[in-house]
Amino acid sequence: MLIAFLSALLLGAVIYDAVSHRLPNYYLLLGLLVAFGWQAWMAGWGGVVSGGAGLLTGFALFSPFYVLGGMAAGDVKLMAVVGSFLGVTGALWAGAYSLMAGSVLGVLYLLCKGHLGKLVVRYWAMAATRSRIPAEENDAARHRFPYAIAIAAGTLLSQYWIPV
Repeated sequence: MLIAFLSALLLGAVIYDAVSHRLPNYYLLLGLLVAFGWQAWMAGWGGVVSGGAGLLTGFALFSPFYVLGGMAAGDVKLMAVVGSFLGVTGALWAGAYSLMAGSVLGVLYLLCKGHLGKLVVRYWAMAATRSRIPAEENDAARHRFPYAIAIAAGTLLSQYWIPV
């Protein structure tokens, strides 16, 4: 049942992100309320504490990417909501798989656009000169990436495949 709620929330987030490139706060708040309601119903106050710790874990895990400009605030908040559903350990696994899924999807996107080589050359030049070289105007690296897709894929993968 938890997976059904979480899957529905993530599907909605993917649709919102793909269409508008943003995740509305009211949608994320609704997910948060459902998560804490679920946690309270299943485990009482211990569940609420677990959901709160998962929320903080998910938020802390993706916050550095937001601060460095590599991720939007909605994606950070979505990961926090996912953490409130899954608790600390689940948030860590979902975050790790989401980062891996985002990397794979990003590389596939650049391959499809034919810009992977251009990105590698630009980053190689930045490493060699120790300076920032901005992407060109029409470069695929400047396009917005709906990261909710990676969070959904990583979260659902983490629910079915956790190496022990």
